[in-house]
Amino acid sequence: MRSFELLGKRWNGLIMAALMQQTAHFAALRRSIPGISERMLSDRLTELGEAGLLVREVDPGPPRRVSYRLTQAGEALRPALQELRSWAKKYLFDDGDAARADGEPAHCC
Repeated sequence: MRSFELLGKRWNGLIMAALMQQTAHFAALRRSIPGISERMLSDRLTELGEAGLLVREVDPGPPRRVSYRLTQAGEALRPALQELRSWAKKYLFDDGDAARADGEPAHCC
């Protein structure tokens, strides 16, 4: 499924989550996603833009700054991403030995 191929790529979910909070400049996005390189962020932003999920806007300068915001299609993902966040809070744990809410091991398969 194309949606999982796109959103399942490393960093794309974090980028979308950051932009769900607010429009952001490139540098602010980089600071909000620890470990991502400038090149990777640029590549992922281009990919998400080509998919129609975000828009790149050049702010008038000086200094010239680039900001990113979600499109209507990107905003439409908000309920799905909120459901994933709720699911993760309930079933995923930071501690690998934690049990799920239903008593099953967190890492069973």
